[in-house]
Amino acid sequence: MLSGMSARKTKLLMRLDKFLKLSRIIKRRTVAKKVSEAENIKVNGKTAKPSLVLKVNDLVSLQYYTKIITIRVTSLTENPSKENSALMYDLISEEKININENPPV
Repeated sequence: MLSGMSARKTKLLMRLDKFLKLSRIIKRRTVAKKVSEAENIKVNGKTAKPSLVLKVNDLVSLQYYTKIITIRVTSLTENPSKENSALMYDLISEEKININENPPV
């Protein structure tokens, strides 16, 4: 369990778009929804909709502007502080891509 967080703030399930916002991977939930609707997010190797329910240990890969980011979900915290938001995932890989080959979302 994360230090400084109570058990009641940690959930077992959370929507993909909400997770991306709360973990501060994407700044706004509406942007996370648009990225997902453009089929630029995969969860466990499958294209994911914004309403997909994430679980701890899910592998999320997303193309966002000039990067492809792969993370593993480590916790689903309802209202994390800025410091604890990065503890919601482990960064597996981050790859820069050529924007001319893959236009941004």
